[in-house]
Amino acid sequence: MAILRLYKQMITEGNRLSENSNMTDKVIAGKLGKGVEYKWIALFNVTLATLMGSTDNSIVLIALPAIFKGIQINPMAPDVFQYLLWILMGYGLVTATLLLSFGRLADMYGRVKLFRLGFLIFAIGSTLLYLTPSTGNAGALELIIFRFIQAVGSAFTMSNGAAIITDAFPASERGKALGINMVAFMSGQFIGLLLGGVLAVYNWRYVFLVSVPFAIFGTLWSYWKMKETSFRAPKTSIDFLGNLVFIGGLTSLLVGVTYGLMPYKHNGITDAMGWGNPWVIRAIIVGILLLIIFPFVESKVKNPMFRLEFFKIRAFAYANLASFAAAISRGGVMFMLIMLLQGIWLPLHGYRFEDTPFWAGIYMLPMTFGFVVMGPISGILSDKYGPRWIATCGMTLVTLVFICLSMLPYNFDYWELGILIFLIGAGNGMFSSPNSSSVMNSVPSQDRGVASGTMFTLTSSANTVSMAMFFTIVIVGIKGAFPGAIHDYFASLGSLQINPTVQQLADRLASMSPTNALFSAFLGYNPMGSILSSMDPHIVSAIPQQIVTTLTSRYWFPRTLQQAFMPALQFAFRIGAVLSGTAAILSAMRGQRYVHETDFMGKDTSKSGLEGEGKKEQT
Repeated sequence: MAILRLYKQMITEGNRLSENSNMTDKVIAGKLGKGVEYKWIALFNVTLATLMGSTDNSIVLIALPAIFKGIQINPMAPDVFQYLLWILMGYGLVTATLLLSFGRLADMYGRVKLFRLGFLIFAIGSTLLYLTPSTGNAGALELIIFRFIQAVGSAFTMSNGAAIITDAFPASERGKALGINMVAFMSGQFIGLLLGGVLAVYNWRYVFLVSVPFAIFGTLWSYWKMKETSFRAPKTSIDFLGNLVFIGGLTSLLVGVTYGLMPYKHNGITDAMGWGNPWVIRAIIVGILLLIIFPFVESKVKNPMFRLEFFKIRAFAYANLASFAAAISRGGVMFMLIMLLQGIWLPLHGYRFEDTPFWAGIYMLPMTFGFVVMGPISGILSDKYGPRWIATCGMTLVTLVFICLSMLPYNFDYWELGILIFLIGAGNGMFSSPNSSSVMNSVPSQDRGVASGTMFTLTSSANTVSMAMFFTIVIVGIKGAFPGAIHDYFASLGSLQINPTVQQLADRLASMSPTNALFSAFLGYNPMGSILSSMDPHIVSAIPQQIVTTLTSRYWFPRTLQQAFMPALQFAFRIGAVLSGTAAILSAMRGQRYVHETDFMGKDTSKSGLEGEGKKEQT
């Protein structure tokens, strides 16, 4: 519906020249011969790419149980967690490492050209995912590789989308346009949850097939309608050394962080997480060192991929730092909220484990509604009053909501959670649109690809770091408290000391990997059934049937898990509050509204260029 409304607006407003159009917009109109209707064409196609990408991401999340079943993999098997983690996080990792490089290439060779290529690559990746030929571990590996191909296409569209919108719209309308694009992103997450729940019932391959026609349409539409309107950066030699150092450093860091979440076997002992793995430690150290070296490399090469002097612009520097802190605060914590619903709250309220992924998506809808309501409104207000205080108020609201979430019990009434996640969606909507326009307005037009790439690189990297950080907090909490909760239950039966079989079962359950406990809930599995089926049938037959019935019910595992999960989750919420508060402070420090102006020939007309003295407007 959002796409249809946007297309209708494109038709009705296409022939009316905006009163606020500046000289750059008139030049664009002259190039195209279509007045300012092109801005709606550009927004439509960028929004389609955004909607498609976010839909594909959430549709995979909700359909993972069906996908694993379709390729004949037991998600509770010890070696399967690595495939699950790469399917979840590999897409974002590849995207994060490529965005900045693609943004610079787009500034040199044309944003629309690379945007079109991104649509095409995404269509190829989606088709390959639909056709995945193998099963078992080979099938899981193919899914990961094909998702990487999708991620390359997504990196091309993401690194250019915001820049294309900024090129097409005058400064007085960019907040509104970027707000509409942000709404498409959140709407795509909702659409993906619904489609994933419906399509997975019929065939897991349909989950990937559904994006193919949209990707093909987007490719054809972009070749037919979209035109290069940006002022190109000079076509100089490519900064191979800078690209190598940056991509190598970020890849090493994020891969190390990802493998830190995986179990680590050494000396016959299996640790729940891999932070003590020497390979993980080396990967993180190498990544950090390369990223520290990167600015020095860029200051020495003849044609750097990234102009470090952009960070002398307050609006650019503080908006990106605020975005980074906000992304860390919300990424992993929001995932934990879904696990709270799927693993604890929904089963305790009568939902079958296999139905919880779909219903968790439904119950998270207030967050989407909050973002959809405030995204465009905050964009319009920021166009009129500037982004500073609107974005700051948004992150302040998110901070307060995190504090309230940290006080929720496990058996909360849903209306309490519904109000809080609506407000957190509204707060993020208030922040995202003004913050994006602040970044894109602050740089020369020929460098908007780099600005867009920088913005999305930071947020994508922050999401990966956020997942690793909050997963670690929760898994460590479960590892410390879950065994005690299990033994407390069996001790309450009064038979633990006199029945060796029950004692053996208690020890087996207490030794369960906290990672398996967490992700079984996420995938809609009751791990008790899997554990009992893996034990010696003679031992299981000696266990009192009342105990077996209790363990395999939909109530015992959630009640036991919450004793370990909730304290860790509440601690994660408090950290989220600190990070969101930091983002609010950074947002307030960005200063007055800053719009970097260029004349009709693409020449910088700011008073002091990158020193932050361009066109300022009082807010």
